[in-house]
Amino acid sequence: MSSPVAVSRQLSSGMRAVIEPDKWSRGSFTLIVDGTPQSHVDLDDPSRLFFEYVQRIGRVIDEWGDPGQPMTALHLGAGALTLPRYIEATRPGSRQQVIELEEGLVAFVREHLPLPRRASIRVRYGDARAMLARLPAALHGAVDLVVVDVFSGARIPAHVTSLEFYEEVRRFLAPNGILAVNVADGPGLAFARAQAATLRMAYGDVAALAETGILKGRRFGNVVLVASTSELPLDWMPRLMARGPHPATVTSGRDLVNWIAGAPVATDATAVPSPEPKTGLFSRRD
Repeated sequence: MSSPVAVSRQLSSGMRAVIEPDKWSRGSFTLIVDGTPQSHVDLDDPSRLFFEYVQRIGRVIDEWGDPGQPMTALHLGAGALTLPRYIEATRPGSRQQVIELEEGLVAFVREHLPLPRRASIRVRYGDARAMLARLPAALHGAVDLVVVDVFSGARIPAHVTSLEFYEEVRRFLAPNGILAVNVADGPGLAFARAQAATLRMAYGDVAALAETGILKGRRFGNVVLVASTSELPLDWMPRLMARGPHPATVTSGRDLVNWIAGAPVATDATAVPSPEPKTGLFSRRD
């Protein structure tokens, strides 16, 4: 049963996880890890997404295949399992695998924010990159959606941002499969543009989705990068922009190449973690 008051747990990593009820939305909860809000879950309606970048990934999920059609999904990074819950709610019967480093975090989430009983969601524990080699061979070339949302505190670790890493992930994608990556970056977007360059090298077709001011590099925020080894459907782009959340920008094709502006491809030898956000950036509503 979910708790009506905030609950917390010290994780093996030394970080503290807190689940707080959302005072503005009955039945909703926020997961905060080491002071950084990481997930938001509406237990009464898992199809309701709160964080902007999660909504954008949700729109990509909606565009894949036919509405309601089950999919095979692989999630690197668990959080409060918001997107696995969303897929189960909107595409019942989907098969999903989740990789999460912090076993205690998942246990904490499942205790206070339980998953639907019918959901086919398998959680495996370990480093996101290392665990790829331990996934069933049957998943190679069979995954419709891979979501990469791996954070250590407020930063993305370098080893899950390189060309070699994305090439390992690519082995799992079905011919028309989609990769969605949550990238956090600050003004100038040097890290995000390098990630887009890296994905273009590994996959070919890439689009960037974000709030307009963020994509212009004006402030710190999240950019969702969507990639495929097949050509991304052109009709997705205006629909993704129209569906928001607003204000929204979707950049692809030649515009994306111009946005990348010659940013370097990240390799295992050159990759760096995402930039540290400023103190107080993630202060929550009162």
